[in-house]
Amino acid sequence: MTQLEGHAGALAVAVARAHGVETMFTLSGAHVFPLYDGAVQADPPMRLLDVRHEQTAAFAAEATGKLTRVPGLAVLTAGPGVTNGFSAIAQAQFAGYYAALDDGIYERYCLDVTIHEGGVDIAPQQQLASGAVDFAVSWVPKALVSREGGMDIVNVAQVFQRSGTLQVSWADSGINGPADLAGKVVGNWGWGNEFELLAGSRRAGVDPSSDYDLVQQSFDMLALLKGEIDAAQAMIYNEYAQILEATNPATGELYTAADLSVINWNDVGTAMLQDAIWADGARLGNAAYADITTRFVAASLEGWMYCRDNSAKCVEIVLDNGSALGASHQAWQMNEINGLIWPSPGGAGVMDAASWSQTIDVATSEAILASAPDSGAYTTEYAEAAVALLKARGVDTTGQNWRRVDVTLTPGGE
Repeated sequence: MTQLEGHAGALAVAVARAHGVETMFTLSGAHVFPLYDGAVQADPPMRLLDVRHEQTAAFAAEATGKLTRVPGLAVLTAGPGVTNGFSAIAQAQFAGYYAALDDGIYERYCLDVTIHEGGVDIAPQQQLASGAVDFAVSWVPKALVSREGGMDIVNVAQVFQRSGTLQVSWADSGINGPADLAGKVVGNWGWGNEFELLAGSRRAGVDPSSDYDLVQQSFDMLALLKGEIDAAQAMIYNEYAQILEATNPATGELYTAADLSVINWNDVGTAMLQDAIWADGARLGNAAYADITTRFVAASLEGWMYCRDNSAKCVEIVLDNGSALGASHQAWQMNEINGLIWPSPGGAGVMDAASWSQTIDVATSEAILASAPDSGAYTTEYAEAAVALLKARGVDTTGQNWRRVDVTLTPGGE
């Protein structure tokens, strides 16, 4: 057996370089500092490219490997950093579409569907507007910004009926609502993810520009775990679980919901609509594309209904489609995603007018949009037609009786 001696980071860099690696794609984190030391002290130094999100590092490494046939190297910090990096791959946030593909639902609707994964630097609505794809899944505010900028895209199915965004604090922080953020250090991802927080703060009489310290938060919960911030942004189906997958040093056990205080923007009244199916507005005037749209929406919604009724199977489907997120994390995510969709009182995918109006009110008050979008920004025509097709087959399209299941998280979400 060969024994290696020396600086661990230098040894790791040497091994990577022996395989042809010359670039390290990364997002800074304390766990990987030795690798940085090894990279800058190497002769010649290895190039470091620091990005804004772990997904970008993962995509860049993947592209490097595919284009050059040399291994691509993504270096991510432990725990949430690795989780975020693998979010570039399939996850339960999109389980309904993977289920529709895997279970043959799209095929039964005479559709040949290929799923293209997005990412931090891949905007689905731009892919749609450019003609690269036929449909896109995107958050409503971000898609509307693109529409206001000239992209002719239309919301044809509002899949998520509720927002999944939270602001999370420790239970003993004294933060129980937006008013309690005054005088605190508040983390937020930015990049268009801050507007529920800003609007909710103002509604509570708190000025985000002066009444608390708003700081840039990485797409993880490390800053809250380290005590660097008092409140952290989290998605209920992802980052919130990361806290519950971490060990409380005071007890040696995983943190529990009782250790946390949560501000849910749905309760505050500043929640904004998120994942929806968007279609090409110009092509909707074509009868063939309009027919495909109805069938695609119906098949996709049936996929989500399958995941509602077979959540464990959908977790398996997502894992089989390349996700490296752990099984318990995906089970949590599937459960919470179902909670954002069900119940859908007006029928799955059908826009709730009040939720749309609230989204637009926040978007215009926070200057995300210069003005409210025209009436063509969304239509219920295709979702209602899809619901009618599904009802005719006896499918439950509202999920009124859906209930959350108990999910046991494990350390790191494995």
